[in-house]
Amino acid sequence: MIADVLTDAGTRMTKAVEAARDEFSTVRTGRANPQLFQRILVDYYGTPTPIGQLAALQNPEARSIVITPYDKTALRAIEQAIRDTPNLGVNPTNDGNLVRVTMPELTEERRRDYVKLVRGKGEDAKVAIRNVRRRAKDDLDALKSEVGDDEVARGEKELESMTKTYIDAIDEALKRKEAELLEI
Repeated sequence: MIADVLTDAGTRMTKAVEAARDEFSTVRTGRANPQLFQRILVDYYGTPTPIGQLAALQNPEARSIVITPYDKTALRAIEQAIRDTPNLGVNPTNDGNLVRVTMPELTEERRRDYVKLVRGKGEDAKVAIRNVRRRAKDDLDALKSEVGDDEVARGEKELESMTKTYIDAIDEALKRKEAELLEI
């Protein structure tokens, strides 16, 4: 029973760390990264659809992305969705067959803003892990009458060490992303 609670908590914490890394990848750095565009939703025949499902994303140069839609009628919608996306700061160009996006150089002030944004996302991920810990601790407390206080105490210690491990993983990913953002 305790093992099941801990396994479930570990699975949920792993998902929180993966979600944090995914969120970090959507924050722009000085280089062009197709991952930045994966979450942009395009109004495709009235349905919000991610760009990754509508087009091929290629990175031919360090600071440019080429988006080739599978359906040429979606070209204008893709261009508009990219233009309307806040925090991206790019101006896409449409040549009739594809959309080309050139990433401008980041200013020092903008880099600092992105670091703050990433830290906020990291803190949100830590809160998610702590919420998983709290739920697991409640589940362990509910098991006290069935398995005994000593077993529950051991389970709580293991839960705490697991929580620390996952929070450290988020801190490490955050540190890497900050270094990447501040790299000129």
